[in-house]
Amino acid sequence: MATSRRHLRDRVIGAGIAHGSLASPAEFQNGSLQERARLEEPDLARPSRGASRQHSSMNSQRAKARALEAEIAALRRACIETQAPGDDDSQVRKSFQETHQSNSEEWGLSKDLRSHLGSLESELQFLSRLTGISIRNYCKNTEDLTNTEMAEKSIKKVLQRHRLSGNCHMITFQLEFQILEIQDKESLSSVITDLSIIMEPTEYSELSEFVSRAEEKRDLLMFFRSLRFFVEWCDYRKRTFKHFKEKYPEAVQLSEGASSSCMGIRNPSQPGFELVIVWRIQIDEEGKVLPKLDLLTKVPLRALELDKNRVIETAPLSFRTLLGVLGIEATLESLIKSFCTEESS
Repeated sequence: MATSRRHLRDRVIGAGIAHGSLASPAEFQNGSLQERARLEEPDLARPSRGASRQHSSMNSQRAKARALEAEIAALRRACIETQAPGDDDSQVRKSFQETHQSNSEEWGLSKDLRSHLGSLESELQFLSRLTGISIRNYCKNTEDLTNTEMAEKSIKKVLQRHRLSGNCHMITFQLEFQILEIQDKESLSSVITDLSIIMEPTEYSELSEFVSRAEEKRDLLMFFRSLRFFVEWCDYRKRTFKHFKEKYPEAVQLSEGASSSCMGIRNPSQPGFELVIVWRIQIDEEGKVLPKLDLLTKVPLRALELDKNRVIETAPLSFRTLLGVLGIEATLESLIKSFCTEESS
């Protein structure tokens, strides 16, 4: 009897271990082992069905993968059969080399152009500072005039049309000119065939005659060179008149402001007496710019009658002699002091 009971207990414990849980002695004695085994039976059955479904899904995926691999292999065989061996690789390498070479050449050319453009801009800025001439706008058109007979003799004839605008300090201008170039095997010749100069209205009347002369001679170099020196002399005259006006405000009179070409000198204690300095800036036939200063006198008739030594009459000639000895600024300073001091009065 005791042997039968032990045997039954071992079978129940073994069943519990097989199910993954080991009952305690208290659970065994209370008879709960059978109830727990009964409750866990459905959970043990489910993993078995899930494993079956998972196995079926994996088989289906393997079948699809094998089908895709077979299709890829067939496509590869078709590509190899339609192309000659090595053609595709050589074409790809050749295309790559040509593209790389083209890109390298374009990059090098672009780099050279940017460097050359920067150098030209620097030179242009330097010339603008040096000459005072700035070019704002420029355009150029080219026309090939070479005919068949010229081409047979290796002669090239080209007409260039240029248009530009700019300024030299406060003076603005516009230029239109044509250049005819003739080139053969041995030489190249260029000549300006037409020149038109448009100047903005200014207070400098001396420029109109000079511009007409430059257009007639079609001399661009003379125009730019003379214009630069003319403007420099105008600026110097303006600064000189302004200096004496500020230094002798009561004696010096500028009827047209600092840009005037005339400066009057008056003695406040001697009304009716006045000296006038006329400062012109002339441009000769060759384009040389020269200042020309003259002295004019305004005195009452009675003073002329009393001037037995002809001082007033010879004053302009003495003024020019003094200019050659002292220069412009020193001569004007000396004239103002001698005319406006109490001793001269």
